[in-house]
Amino acid sequence: MEKEVIQAVHEILDKYLETNKHRKTPERYAVLDAVFAMKGRFSIESLSEQLLKKNFRVSRATLYNTLKLFLKLRLVVRHHLPEGIKYEASYIDSGHIHLVCNVCGKVTEIISPEIKQAIDETKYGRFHKDSFMLYVNGVCSKCQSKLARLKSRKSEKSKKQ
Repeated sequence: MEKEVIQAVHEILDKYLETNKHRKTPERYAVLDAVFAMKGRFSIESLSEQLLKKNFRVSRATLYNTLKLFLKLRLVVRHHLPEGIKYEASYIDSGHIHLVCNVCGKVTEIISPEIKQAIDETKYGRFHKDSFMLYVNGVCSKCQSKLARLKSRKSEKSKKQ
């Protein structure tokens, strides 16, 4: 499957570059391969590190410009999360949900067939949906436990005084 995905995203990039008379630079393809080798969300810094591990040095400006192109081609999605801007490869992603903890910033991905079905069945008028991403903000169980313990300690201290 992975080989087919890489081949498909290369074809999408090839067609775009040919149609718009842009050069097929090795940097664009190296960044594309690195993006699809990353597991989950990634930052510009981690993408740069991934490329350096493969002995491929790319300037920060090239990374930003290339990711901007990939966003336009819908090969990458951008997330605005508490820990900063993250990117994610998005070829054939029908949609998923991000649970974002407002305390520690941890992000957990889940898939909900019920929500996917509801979104798929929704009529959008003159709009064609490719995929979806849903962000649910709240407090994770680990932070809930910490907050409960802190609250308990504070109430014990106030009772003693």
